[in-house]
Amino acid sequence: MTPKKILLVEDDDIIAKVEDWRLKNLGYEVAGRAVSGAEAMDLVAKTRPDLVLMDINIQGEMDGIETAKRIKKQFSIPVVYVTSHSDGSTLDRAKATQPDGFIVKPFEDNDLRVGIELALKKK
Repeated sequence: MTPKKILLVEDDDIIAKVEDWRLKNLGYEVAGRAVSGAEAMDLVAKTRPDLVLMDINIQGEMDGIETAKRIKKQFSIPVVYVTSHSDGSTLDRAKATQPDGFIVKPFEDNDLRVGIELALKKK
């Protein structure tokens, strides 16, 4: 079976390296990494991942929530938020995009695996 391709949208280098390592250890293929919304949109168009792991607080004009909204609308690709921002207003904005999952940092491998598998099941 071909591993599922996952695009990382994370602007923190250390966190991105850990997520990349964890994803590969869990048997997923990392389609690439973006640090901004614009870069994420370009990579989604080029790589057509099966799923996007999206940090909410990223570089550029679009935050992760706006980027996720655009990805879901233009490409119909599942998006799982992976963020340390879970306050009420952020959560309300994220819920409005109908995310396919929400994982709060810090997380364990199993949290990541379950979040991804449930999102891919919806697809």
